[in-house]
Amino acid sequence: MNENLFSSFITPTMMGLPIVIAITMFPSIMFPSPNRLINNRLISIQQWLVQLTSKQMLSIHNQKGQTWALMLMSLILFTGSTNLLGLLPHSFTPTTQLSLNLGMAIPLWAGTVITGFRHKTKASLAHFLPQGTPLPLIPMLVVIETISLFIQPMALAVRLTANITAGHLLIHLIGGATLALMSISTITAMVTFTILILLTILEFAVALIQAYVFTLLVSLYLHDNT
Repeated sequence: MNENLFSSFITPTMMGLPIVIAITMFPSIMFPSPNRLINNRLISIQQWLVQLTSKQMLSIHNQKGQTWALMLMSLILFTGSTNLLGLLPHSFTPTTQLSLNLGMAIPLWAGTVITGFRHKTKASLAHFLPQGTPLPLIPMLVVIETISLFIQPMALAVRLTANITAGHLLIHLIGGATLALMSISTITAMVTFTILILLTILEFAVALIQAYVFTLLVSLYLHDNT
């Protein structure tokens, strides 16, 4: 119980060197490239899920937006697998680091904005000033819309970081309480352990949902700019 509550979020090192890059690349092993004429059940299920997700996510895009299909599918697979990686015992979750999430959110957001200014310059500039705005409010609204535009990548990164971190902290706290109650009251410890199992199942769902939400918001930003 004397363990630091946030010790599981510290970047792991080996021989004094951070190994977060190796951990980040590890989930790619879970998605092997098929090299057979007839795939096994696991790869078939993976391909079916990818096709289902891509069909649902790209249905709102035009031809220009659909060129981002590989980027969006890679993003949701990477985010979902790294979220699930942290649910393994004695593992590290890269998506609990705000720096990593900002490193994903800012380039993707910037790419959608640059695409919008390149292909839909007038429509992109029109977002800064809604139609029918009174003349005295024009400077204020331009400033507000500009701030809201630059807040988008920060909101993307903070949302993912906060949701994953909160779930891991709850699991850590309830797990520690279960161990402490084992020597005090077995019945109470069993109830707490049941809550821990239910929370772990919920975290599996949250890990996948947050990956989908993160990618969906990037997709919506792309849709607004194509």
